[in-house]
Amino acid sequence: MSKLQYPFNISVLPPEEGGGYLIEFPDLPGCISDGETIDEAIANGKDALFCWIETSKQYGDEVPQPRSINNASCNAQ
Repeated sequence: MSKLQYPFNISVLPPEEGGGYLIEFPDLPGCISDGETIDEAIANGKDALFCWIETSKQYGDEVPQPRSINNASCNAQ
């Protein structure tokens, strides 16, 4: 079985929302996390991704196949 790689978006959180970075997985509704740094957001995102998939399997929900990984983006405005 091959390892699934889901595309993600990273955006900067404004100071009024606590600052740091937000990571979202568009293929998996509600699968988000954050971190103080981009690396921390990605590490936390991996945890969120694992939990999202495991919870979906536990409840018998379909886990969608990932879109092309080439669609990943980072918004550093």
